[in-house]
Amino acid sequence: MRREKAFRIRRIERIALVLASLLLWGAGTSGQTLQKIPLYMKNLEVSVEVAKTPEERQKGLMNRKHLGRDEGMLFIFDSEAYHGFWMKNTLIPLSIAFIDRSGKIVAITDMKPLTLDSHDPPQPILYALEMNQGWFSSHDIKVGDTVRFSR
Repeated sequence: MRREKAFRIRRIERIALVLASLLLWGAGTSGQTLQKIPLYMKNLEVSVEVAKTPEERQKGLMNRKHLGRDEGMLFIFDSEAYHGFWMKNTLIPLSIAFIDRSGKIVAITDMKPLTLDSHDPPQPILYALEMNQGWFSSHDIKVGDTVRFSR
């Protein structure tokens, strides 16, 4: 009886160890493999990470200390709606372009790091593009301009 109980305990410990290892491995690899694609605005090409799942969109650029000069994050939603953004746990000052289903920028706004202020589009959007703060204005990208997925 004791031997059987000891065997069960060791078996449970081994299962717990395997599960803990899998959880730690998954935590260490999640968020590091977002797909990168090029986007085009006017005569510019930028490289963006794509956040398309609810989890990827929720995490966004949180806890990042740096974003490359012509790099950003494109949020792709399942449907057009009033998708709002905040800067919880986001360390980098960002500018966001709200983009409708045709690729037209409908609003651009700056966002301060580590705030819970809600930044909402003026109309339903399908995409949002976050870049370093001031990137859009320094490249003369304005409301009404188009974001393209190909040249």
